[in-house]
Amino acid sequence: MHSLDWIVMTLPMIICLGIAFYSVRYIRSVADFMAGGRNAGRYLLCTARSQQGTGAVVFVAMFQQFASAGFTVNWWYSVLFPIQIIIATSGFVAYRYRQTRAMTLAQFFEMRYSRQFRIFAGGLAFFAGLLNFGIIPIVGARFMVYFMQLPPVMQVLGWGVPTHLMLMAIFLSLCVLTTTFGGQITVLLTDTSEGMFSQIFFVLIGIALFLTFFHWADTKAMLLDTKPGMSFVNPFDSFSLKDFNIWFVVIMIYFNITGIMVWQNSHAFNSSGATPHESRMGNIIGNWRGFAAGAMTTLLVACAMTYMHSEAGKAIVQDAMAKITDPGIRMQMEIPLALAHILPAGVKGMLLAICLMGIISGDGIHLHSWSSIFVQDVVMPLRKKPLSPKQHVSLLRWAIVGVALFAFIFGAFFPLIEFVSIWFMITGSLFSGAGAAIMGGLYWKRGTTAGAWTGLTVGLVLALSGICIRLYYQYVLGHEFFISGINVAFIANFCSLLSYVVVSLLTCKQAHNMDKLLHRGQYAVAEISEDKTYTRKINWYSRLIGIDKDFSRADRWVAGGIFSYQTIFAGIFVVGSLVYLVHPWSNAIWADYWFITGICLPMLIGIVTTVWFTIGCTRDMRVFFKRLKIEKIDAQDNGSVHHEEDDKVPELAATPK
Repeated sequence: MHSLDWIVMTLPMIICLGIAFYSVRYIRSVADFMAGGRNAGRYLLCTARSQQGTGAVVFVAMFQQFASAGFTVNWWYSVLFPIQIIIATSGFVAYRYRQTRAMTLAQFFEMRYSRQFRIFAGGLAFFAGLLNFGIIPIVGARFMVYFMQLPPVMQVLGWGVPTHLMLMAIFLSLCVLTTTFGGQITVLLTDTSEGMFSQIFFVLIGIALFLTFFHWADTKAMLLDTKPGMSFVNPFDSFSLKDFNIWFVVIMIYFNITGIMVWQNSHAFNSSGATPHESRMGNIIGNWRGFAAGAMTTLLVACAMTYMHSEAGKAIVQDAMAKITDPGIRMQMEIPLALAHILPAGVKGMLLAICLMGIISGDGIHLHSWSSIFVQDVVMPLRKKPLSPKQHVSLLRWAIVGVALFAFIFGAFFPLIEFVSIWFMITGSLFSGAGAAIMGGLYWKRGTTAGAWTGLTVGLVLALSGICIRLYYQYVLGHEFFISGINVAFIANFCSLLSYVVVSLLTCKQAHNMDKLLHRGQYAVAEISEDKTYTRKINWYSRLIGIDKDFSRADRWVAGGIFSYQTIFAGIFVVGSLVYLVHPWSNAIWADYWFITGICLPMLIGIVTTVWFTIGCTRDMRVFFKRLKIEKIDAQDNGSVHHEEDDKVPELAATPK
């Protein structure tokens, strides 16, 4: 690596670590450690949360998907995007969850169902999360080894130690250090800072690739050189693709509706918003922030595949891959190895900086999430005597260390058997049954505890059975099970939802008090509020996408703009599909369409949003520090739930800030 690459890679991390050290002084309560004191604005929430999507493991997953299906999945995704915008704008699930003031999802389950269900759900979420997180540090470390072209083994005190294990230990140690310092406050501040650097690097890398290596004519020839039924550009000629096809997208649409906020890898962000509306706006503007990252990722993988399409490039990459003995690792590292040979000095450093910051921030978010779920939803509900705030925070910190140790051991010994994205889907399906309990608990006053137990149990049993059967077929019978991993997740989730509804209808005897749950009416509590209730008339278009009286004029433009943008492409999907079925056009035209809509347009939007989010994040960080300085500490705001029949449990109090 060039010295410039080392400077570009390490300088942003040094700055972010300095911010982490500075933030320690603001930790004064459990609520600060768990939810940033509920002081975060929309840009902090959006940027910090999305930073976990820039880690090396995410890039590997995205590289694998594009290398398997090209642009074709994007065509079917055109139907999904407007649905995502409506969900985000309406605040479906997220808004009401923030109203409950719960710090964890399982705490909400205790408020809505029972303490026993909280412990079971918290334990299950923790178990599924550990399995899911177990492969993330090791994949990230391997990516850095092969991309930086480091030796596979290093000598330490005369012992040969695999380099990826050394890097994984270093990365996890940094994550433990920063996360235990200040909990969610540190996560919000450092991840936002890293996100600002990453956003700028996204744009610079994209521009550099356009000016140096990227030549559309060569990339177009590569995309068109495919077998019938496996096109990278024509979605109607891609039905032979195995894992990433139209059925993959259909199931993803289903999960985007029924699986909102189910997966708890970043649960603290759901309760960190200064107001419910700020939480909602954080989800909305996240749709704008993704353009730069999407365009850069597409350019990177397209350039790598174009390089490997040439005889010289193919020979170089295959020679490098021949040194990797594990076939699963070879599949993961093909694109990173190609990129290591084509990116110029400086550009490689920026990509490494993005991946390194993504590894540290993403692993830190996971460590904070799974450790806090274990403490808050398993340990604390089982204790008869509450801990002091100092003891509580100390226990949360030790739990972070424990999760990191598990991730290191699991990653070092467990063989990866699936595409990374499919593994995420399978492990996530273990907890997918919680979706019914979430939606039913927030929106259906007749949802019952028995229904929640049944739905979660059915989802767990079916998902776990599917995983075991797939392992049996692969390792004992020597071939793949006929039901794919994503279909296993879909079956488990659907049966869970159905069983929740049926059992609730059979067991409901009294409607739940939703006003008390959501702190409405006589149960309302004071919140930080810089929002106003706007009197502007809500027209039919605004009501369609979920805009209400809490939206300012600027909020309406932000939400309406992204919805209109995605709706245009949904219209192109409908009209284009009908026209193509009547009068098909060539794959070359499909390729040119993707060049404009999949690369050029997102790059232009990404340049604008980079300036926008840099200003917004800077403002939000300044406001966040001001709120932390003046906040009033409530020692009882620690995630406990008061039950009328159990006065020993301290009541969840909410002091106005």
